[in-house]
Amino acid sequence: MDNKAIILFDGVCNLCNNSVQFIIKHDKAAYFKFASLQSDFGGQLKEAKQIPGHVDSIILVENGKVYMQSSAILRISRHLNGPWKLAAAALIIPRPLRDGLYRYVAKNRYRWFGRQDQCMLPSPDLKERFL
Repeated sequence: MDNKAIILFDGVCNLCNNSVQFIIKHDKAAYFKFASLQSDFGGQLKEAKQIPGHVDSIILVENGKVYMQSSAILRISRHLNGPWKLAAAALIIPRPLRDGLYRYVAKNRYRWFGRQDQCMLPSPDLKERFL
């Protein structure tokens, strides 16, 4: 897809929506495209890539590969401007440790950050970044 990576996210999760806004702000090259998991496109991509149904937070699809949990977050950070690139260094931490922390936050995200009744609608100037 014209050299862009796709981030699938939980469209009703406040933490996920804020993360998408953060990524957009720090992705000056507009490398990433976005789709909520609740959208038709998100569901189709999830099915096409055989992503398990229970996976319901941020997923990165880049160069045909699927990255989930902490690997998705840290790989996303590689493409952000500023010091956020340095977070990718955490990839050296064993994945079971990283993913354990990720799962803990993901499991509690609605309780800690809340949820919306419907998916976020992008502003007109960001619409082309959403699939």
